[in-house]
Amino acid sequence: MNDLKKISNKKNNKGFSLIEMMVVVVILGLIVLGLVTFFTGGTKSWVAGQSQLEAQRNARQAMDRMVREIREASEITTNNDTKIIFNTPWETGITYELLIKTINRNNNPLINNVSNFDFDYSADSSKVHILLEVDVDDDNNPDITLNADVDLRNYGL
Repeated sequence: MNDLKKISNKKNNKGFSLIEMMVVVVILGLIVLGLVTFFTGGTKSWVAGQSQLEAQRNARQAMDRMVREIREASEITTNNDTKIIFNTPWETGITYELLIKTINRNNNPLINNVSNFDFDYSADSSKVHILLEVDVDDDNNPDITLNADVDLRNYGL
């Protein structure tokens, strides 16, 4: 009987108390919250960088296409700040125009999010200056600015 009393009087210190468990849960929660915040910020930065990269790629492709086609122009029939119509030896009536933040080529969208698009054409010098500004994040501050000066190869032919 004495052996039974000895066993029941011993304290069992092998487990964790409720307070210890709550402290561990709070600490782990704070660590997880910090990691989630870190990874969320990193993901947002990556997405913003990818959209900037894609917009830059699209702006370069649009500018390259315009320069290539305008360079071959034999005649420019309409020229204002945001619209140009010209003819090449293989196609007539090629139109580039800015309509509601989108540059269209013959009414087909070429590039979006354009904040400024300007043509300067001098018939005396047969040169066209193109300015293209793209605003990726809609903060009214252009993120990408491209300029090109184009000499018309077939002018007057």
